[in-house]
Amino acid sequence: MDVTTLAVALIGVAGTLGGTLGGAALSQRASRAEAREQSLRTDRQREQERAEQAVQAKRDLYALLNTTARAYRIACRDVVEASARGEVLDPSLLDAAKEAWAEQYSLAQMTLAGDVLDVASSLNRSLGVGYSVVKQLPSGSDRQAAYRRATAWFMGPLSDGVYLLRVALRQDLGVEAEVEAEFERWRLEAVTALDSARNSLARQLEAERRPVNGSVDLP
Repeated sequence: MDVTTLAVALIGVAGTLGGTLGGAALSQRASRAEAREQSLRTDRQREQERAEQAVQAKRDLYALLNTTARAYRIACRDVVEASARGEVLDPSLLDAAKEAWAEQYSLAQMTLAGDVLDVASSLNRSLGVGYSVVKQLPSGSDRQAAYRRATAWFMGPLSDGVYLLRVALRQDLGVEAEVEAEFERWRLEAVTALDSARNSLARQLEAERRPVNGSVDLP
């Protein structure tokens, strides 16, 4: 074999090896790129699933918060109406409704946005005053006036407060049709009205708890 023939042969072998090695390198790079893309797709899918789970957990919490608020108000109202008829309801029903609301409200405090928390906090204080109304129902001659006042509270301001909470929760979840600016104005007005009514009722209850003519309540 002459020098020219040998050179051509060596060039051919080198070209074959180069092509094989180059193809292998390209294949490896393509595999790594595909693996990275698959990893990114998996991360995006997991992130989407976590986001969906978080939204669902929020919806579930809000649903329970709304449900327990309504149940607590209704339980108080039922006690008032039953008492007005001379009936006695199982007190554990009211206490269970009170505890259920307290549990959900405690959980929601860690999740609620500031404006929604303002609504829930106002309602929480209002429900507390409602509980005091029930516990202070008199048995004397002025009982009918007290029942009318209690019924007006549970069917009026407190009912409006529960409705306000529901709308605020729906607004926060993005399912309420209210325009945000309009909702914010209405929310502030509604919270102010609820706070005013609650404070007025709380002052009346406090005055009725005070000793009369300087007398002292015995323990």
